[in-house]
Amino acid sequence: MREILKRLSEGSLTIDEAERMIKLLSLEVIDGMVRLDLGREQRRGFPEIILAEHKEDEALKMSIRRIVELSGRAIVSRLERSQLPILEEFRREGFEVKLSRSSRLAIVKRRGLEPPRSTGRVGIVTGGTADIPLAEEVEMIVEELGFSTTAIYDVGVSGLHRAIEAAKRLLEDDVDVVVAVAGMEGALPSVIASLIDVPVIGLPASKGYGVGGRGISALLSMLQSCSLGLTVVNVDNSVGAAVAAALIARRVARFKDELAARGPQA
Repeated sequence: MREILKRLSEGSLTIDEAERMIKLLSLEVIDGMVRLDLGREQRRGFPEIILAEHKEDEALKMSIRRIVELSGRAIVSRLERSQLPILEEFRREGFEVKLSRSSRLAIVKRRGLEPPRSTGRVGIVTGGTADIPLAEEVEMIVEELGFSTTAIYDVGVSGLHRAIEAAKRLLEDDVDVVVAVAGMEGALPSVIASLIDVPVIGLPASKGYGVGGRGISALLSMLQSCSLGLTVVNVDNSVGAAVAAALIARRVARFKDELAARGPQA
Protein backbone atom coordinates (compact mmCIF):
# COMPACT_ATOMS: atom_id res chain seq x y z
CA MET A 1 0.00 0.00 0.00
CA ARG A 2 2.86 2.39 0.79
CA GLU A 3 4.25 1.89 -2.72
CA ILE A 4 0.85 2.66 -4.24
CA LEU A 5 0.50 5.86 -2.20
CA LYS A 6 4.04 6.87 -3.12
CA ARG A 7 3.31 6.45 -6.83
CA LEU A 8 0.07 8.39 -6.40
CA SER A 9 1.90 11.30 -4.74
CA GLU A 10 4.50 11.26 -7.52
CA GLY A 11 1.79 11.47 -10.15
CA SER A 12 2.57 8.14 -11.81
CA LEU A 13 -0.87 6.83 -10.83
CA THR A 14 -4.29 8.43 -11.14
CA ILE A 15 -6.69 8.39 -8.19
CA ASP A 16 -8.86 5.80 -9.95
CA GLU A 17 -5.85 3.57 -10.66
CA ALA A 18 -4.67 3.81 -7.05
CA GLU A 19 -8.15 3.01 -5.73
CA ARG A 20 -8.38 -0.07 -7.94
CA MET A 21 -4.93 -1.30 -6.88
CA ILE A 22 -5.73 -0.82 -3.18
CA LYS A 23 -8.92 -2.84 -3.58
CA LEU A 24 -6.93 -5.62 -5.23
CA LEU A 25 -4.63 -5.71 -2.20
CA SER A 26 -7.44 -6.99 -0.01
CA LEU A 27 -7.72 -10.46 -1.54
CA GLU A 28 -5.59 -12.70 -3.70
CA VAL A 29 -6.39 -16.19 -4.93
CA ILE A 30 -3.48 -18.55 -5.57
CA ASP A 31 -4.10 -21.35 -8.08
CA GLY A 32 -7.75 -21.48 -7.07
CA MET A 33 -6.75 -23.00 -3.71
CA VAL A 34 -5.72 -20.28 -1.30
CA ARG A 35 -7.45 -16.96 -0.69
CA LEU A 36 -5.03 -14.60 1.03
CA ASP A 37 -6.46 -11.70 3.04
CA LEU A 38 -3.72 -9.20 2.22
CA GLY A 39 -5.61 -6.20 3.57
CA ARG A 40 -5.97 -7.56 7.08
CA GLU A 41 -3.05 -5.63 8.54
CA GLN A 42 -4.46 -2.34 7.25
CA ARG A 43 -7.91 -3.19 8.65
CA ARG A 44 -6.98 -4.79 11.96
CA GLY A 45 -3.39 -3.93 12.75
CA PHE A 46 -1.97 -7.43 12.38
CA PRO A 47 -1.26 -9.54 9.27
CA GLU A 48 -2.98 -12.72 8.17
CA ILE A 49 -1.43 -15.60 10.11
CA ILE A 50 -1.09 -18.81 8.12
CA LEU A 51 -2.51 -21.93 9.77
CA ALA A 52 -0.16 -24.68 8.62
CA GLU A 53 -1.89 -27.63 10.24
CA HIS A 54 -3.41 -30.04 7.68
CA LYS A 55 -2.29 -27.90 4.72
CA GLU A 56 -0.67 -29.59 1.76
CA ASP A 57 3.00 -28.67 1.40
CA GLU A 58 2.54 -26.87 -1.91
CA ALA A 59 -0.34 -24.74 -0.62
CA LEU A 60 1.65 -23.81 2.48
CA LYS A 61 4.74 -22.95 0.46
CA MET A 62 2.78 -20.77 -1.98
CA SER A 63 1.01 -18.95 0.85
CA ILE A 64 4.25 -18.14 2.67
CA ARG A 65 6.01 -17.02 -0.50
CA ARG A 66 3.24 -14.72 -1.69
CA ILE A 67 2.70 -13.07 1.69
CA VAL A 68 6.45 -12.46 2.09
CA GLU A 69 6.64 -11.03 -1.44
CA LEU A 70 3.83 -8.57 -0.77
CA SER A 71 4.28 -7.65 2.89
CA GLY A 72 7.83 -8.68 3.71
CA ARG A 73 6.95 -11.28 6.35
CA ALA A 74 4.73 -14.25 7.06
CA ILE A 75 3.72 -15.68 10.43
CA VAL A 76 2.98 -19.41 10.33
CA SER A 77 1.20 -21.21 13.17
CA ARG A 78 0.63 -24.85 14.18
CA LEU A 79 3.36 -26.28 12.01
CA GLU A 80 3.67 -30.04 11.69
CA ARG A 81 7.05 -31.76 11.86
CA SER A 82 6.71 -32.93 8.27
CA GLN A 83 6.42 -29.29 7.13
CA LEU A 84 9.69 -28.07 8.65
CA PRO A 85 11.73 -28.78 5.47
CA ILE A 86 9.67 -26.06 3.76
CA LEU A 87 11.16 -23.53 6.17
CA GLU A 88 14.65 -24.79 5.37
CA GLU A 89 13.97 -24.07 1.69
CA PHE A 90 13.18 -20.45 2.50
CA ARG A 91 16.28 -20.21 4.69
CA ARG A 92 18.46 -21.48 1.84
CA GLU A 93 16.91 -18.87 -0.45
CA GLY A 94 18.19 -16.15 1.88
CA PHE A 95 15.08 -15.38 3.90
CA GLU A 96 15.26 -14.94 7.66
CA VAL A 97 13.45 -17.80 9.40
CA LYS A 98 12.75 -17.78 13.12
CA LEU A 99 11.32 -20.95 14.64
CA SER A 100 9.86 -21.30 18.13
CA ARG A 101 11.28 -23.83 20.56
CA SER A 102 8.16 -25.94 20.06
CA SER A 103 8.76 -25.85 16.28
CA ARG A 104 5.07 -25.02 15.96
CA LEU A 105 5.36 -21.33 15.09
CA ALA A 106 7.62 -19.64 12.55
CA ILE A 107 8.25 -16.19 11.15
CA VAL A 108 9.61 -15.98 7.60
CA LYS A 109 10.70 -12.57 6.35
CA ARG A 110 13.07 -10.60 4.20
CA ARG A 111 16.43 -10.13 5.89
CA GLY A 112 16.79 -6.82 7.68
CA LEU A 113 13.06 -6.14 7.84
CA GLU A 114 12.16 -4.72 11.25
CA PRO A 115 8.60 -3.93 12.39
CA PRO A 116 7.74 -0.41 13.54
CA ARG A 117 8.19 -0.27 17.30
CA SER A 118 5.39 0.62 19.70
CA THR A 119 5.62 1.90 23.26
CA GLY A 120 3.19 -0.83 24.32
CA ARG A 121 4.41 -3.64 26.56
CA VAL A 122 2.91 -7.11 27.04
CA GLY A 123 3.56 -9.24 30.13
CA ILE A 124 3.76 -13.02 29.74
CA VAL A 125 3.78 -15.43 32.69
CA THR A 126 3.67 -19.22 32.91
CA GLY A 127 2.66 -21.59 35.66
CA GLY A 128 5.43 -24.10 34.93
CA THR A 129 8.34 -24.72 32.61
CA ALA A 130 6.16 -27.05 30.51
CA ASP A 131 4.14 -23.97 29.52
CA ILE A 132 7.16 -22.09 28.15
CA PRO A 133 6.75 -23.22 24.50
CA LEU A 134 3.29 -21.61 24.35
CA ALA A 135 4.60 -18.49 26.08
CA GLU A 136 7.42 -18.22 23.55
CA GLU A 137 4.93 -18.40 20.70
CA VAL A 138 3.01 -15.50 22.26
CA GLU A 139 6.26 -13.59 22.74
CA MET A 140 7.38 -14.14 19.14
CA ILE A 141 4.11 -12.85 17.69
CA VAL A 142 3.84 -9.88 20.04
CA GLU A 143 7.42 -8.77 19.37
CA GLU A 144 7.00 -9.23 15.61
CA LEU A 145 4.01 -6.89 15.83
CA GLY A 146 6.29 -4.27 17.39
CA PHE A 147 5.71 -4.53 21.13
CA SER A 148 8.10 -5.04 24.03
CA THR A 149 7.57 -7.95 26.40
CA THR A 150 8.23 -8.90 30.00
CA ALA A 151 8.37 -12.69 30.25
CA ILE A 152 8.40 -14.42 33.64
CA TYR A 153 8.40 -18.21 33.74
CA ASP A 154 7.63 -20.88 36.34
CA VAL A 155 5.56 -18.84 38.79
CA GLY A 156 2.78 -21.36 39.42
CA VAL A 157 0.49 -21.17 42.42
CA SER A 158 2.01 -24.21 44.14
CA GLY A 159 4.47 -21.60 45.42
CA LEU A 160 2.16 -18.63 45.78
CA HIS A 161 4.98 -16.24 46.67
CA ARG A 162 6.33 -16.68 43.12
CA ALA A 163 3.08 -15.45 41.59
CA ILE A 164 3.06 -12.44 43.92
CA GLU A 165 6.65 -11.60 42.98
CA ALA A 166 5.73 -11.90 39.30
CA ALA A 167 2.79 -9.53 39.78
CA LYS A 168 5.12 -6.97 41.38
CA ARG A 169 7.52 -7.23 38.44
CA LEU A 170 4.69 -6.76 35.93
CA LEU A 171 3.60 -3.60 37.73
CA GLU A 172 7.18 -2.32 37.91
CA ASP A 173 7.57 -2.80 34.16
CA ASP A 174 4.23 -1.01 33.58
CA VAL A 175 2.83 -3.66 31.26
CA ASP A 176 -0.42 -2.84 29.46
CA VAL A 177 -1.81 -6.38 29.36
CA VAL A 178 -0.76 -9.83 30.59
CA VAL A 179 -1.01 -13.27 28.99
CA ALA A 180 -0.97 -15.93 31.72
CA VAL A 181 -0.30 -19.49 30.54
CA ALA A 182 -1.21 -22.43 32.77
CA GLY A 183 -2.08 -26.11 32.53
CA MET A 184 -3.18 -28.51 35.31
CA GLU A 185 -5.88 -26.68 37.33
CA GLY A 186 -5.20 -23.38 35.52
CA ALA A 187 -5.22 -21.18 38.63
CA LEU A 188 -2.43 -18.76 37.70
CA PRO A 189 -4.46 -16.35 35.49
CA SER A 190 -7.05 -15.90 38.26
CA VAL A 191 -4.34 -15.15 40.80
CA ILE A 192 -2.54 -12.66 38.55
CA ALA A 193 -5.83 -10.98 37.62
CA SER A 194 -6.62 -10.53 41.32
CA LEU A 195 -3.33 -8.72 41.98
CA ILE A 196 -2.96 -6.19 39.14
CA ASP A 197 -5.10 -3.55 37.45
CA VAL A 198 -4.46 -4.38 33.79
CA PRO A 199 -6.31 -6.83 31.51
CA VAL A 200 -5.26 -10.47 31.90
CA ILE A 201 -5.73 -13.07 29.17
CA GLY A 202 -5.80 -16.67 30.35
CA LEU A 203 -4.20 -19.20 28.01
CA PRO A 204 -4.96 -22.81 29.04
CA ALA A 205 -2.18 -25.26 28.21
CA SER A 206 -2.84 -28.89 27.31
CA LYS A 207 -0.35 -30.18 29.86
CA GLY A 208 -2.65 -31.78 32.41
CA TYR A 209 -3.40 -35.51 32.57
CA GLY A 210 -6.06 -37.91 33.80
CA VAL A 211 -9.63 -36.68 34.35
CA GLY A 212 -9.92 -33.18 32.91
CA GLY A 213 -6.52 -33.47 31.26
CA ARG A 214 -5.32 -31.94 27.98
CA GLY A 215 -6.21 -28.47 29.21
CA ILE A 216 -9.90 -29.10 29.87
CA SER A 217 -9.69 -28.48 33.63
CA ALA A 218 -7.50 -25.43 33.06
CA LEU A 219 -9.97 -23.98 30.55
CA LEU A 220 -13.02 -24.59 32.75
CA SER A 221 -11.26 -23.22 35.82
CA MET A 222 -10.37 -20.00 34.00
CA LEU A 223 -13.92 -19.64 32.66
CA GLN A 224 -15.26 -20.03 36.23
CA SER A 225 -12.78 -17.53 37.67
CA CYS A 226 -13.86 -15.27 40.53
CA SER A 227 -11.33 -12.66 39.36
CA LEU A 228 -13.53 -10.31 37.36
CA GLY A 229 -12.27 -9.17 33.99
CA LEU A 230 -10.21 -12.25 33.19
CA THR A 231 -10.48 -13.05 29.47
CA VAL A 232 -9.86 -16.61 28.28
CA VAL A 233 -8.88 -18.11 24.93
CA ASN A 234 -9.11 -21.74 23.85
CA VAL A 235 -6.66 -24.47 24.86
CA ASP A 236 -3.18 -23.88 23.39
CA ASN A 237 -4.44 -20.86 21.41
CA SER A 238 -1.22 -18.88 21.64
CA VAL A 239 -2.03 -16.98 18.44
CA GLY A 240 -5.39 -15.77 19.72
CA ALA A 241 -3.87 -14.71 23.04
CA ALA A 242 -0.99 -12.89 21.35
CA VAL A 243 -3.21 -10.97 18.93
CA ALA A 244 -5.68 -9.99 21.65
CA ALA A 245 -2.81 -8.75 23.82
CA ALA A 246 -1.31 -6.81 20.92
CA LEU A 247 -4.62 -5.08 20.13
CA ILE A 248 -5.01 -4.01 23.76
CA ALA A 249 -1.40 -2.85 24.02
CA ARG A 250 -1.72 -0.84 20.81
CA ARG A 251 -4.75 1.08 22.06
CA VAL A 252 -3.14 1.76 25.43
CA ALA A 253 0.09 2.89 23.76
CA ARG A 254 -1.82 5.25 21.50
CA PHE A 255 -3.54 6.82 24.51
CA LYS A 256 -0.24 7.14 26.41
CA ASP A 257 1.52 8.65 23.41
CA GLU A 258 -1.26 11.19 22.87
CA LEU A 259 -1.20 12.10 26.56
CA ALA A 260 2.58 12.54 26.51
CA ALA A 261 2.35 14.73 23.41
CA ARG A 262 -0.02 17.09 25.20
CA GLY A 263 2.54 17.76 27.90
CA PRO A 264 2.47 17.67 31.72
CA GLN A 265 -0.61 19.90 32.03
CA ALA A 266 -2.83 17.57 29.96
